[in-house]
Amino acid sequence: MTRLGADVSGFVREYAALIPKRREADGNRPNRRATKKLQEALVHQSEWTPEAAAHLVELAQHYGAFMLRNALAVALSLGIEDGELGY
Repeated sequence: MTRLGADVSGFVREYAALIPKRREADGNRPNRRATKKLQEALVHQSEWTPEAAAHLVELAQHYGAFMLRNALAVALSLGIEDGELGY
């Protein structure tokens, strides 16, 4: 596969390092304060725009890894690097 099919484990490590370790009581999702801190870190440390960082976190919260992993596979199969929203 082309550059589009590159391994995403580096991104996983990078973003995991930005996420505060405190979680809500259910242990599943970062709390709102942690989510805000992650968005700020994406902007200041990973060069995302504020709007794109917020959208990225919202996508993860709304769809989760299962759906997004499959969406990534579809995008890679179709050769889509930058979607219609321009991120």
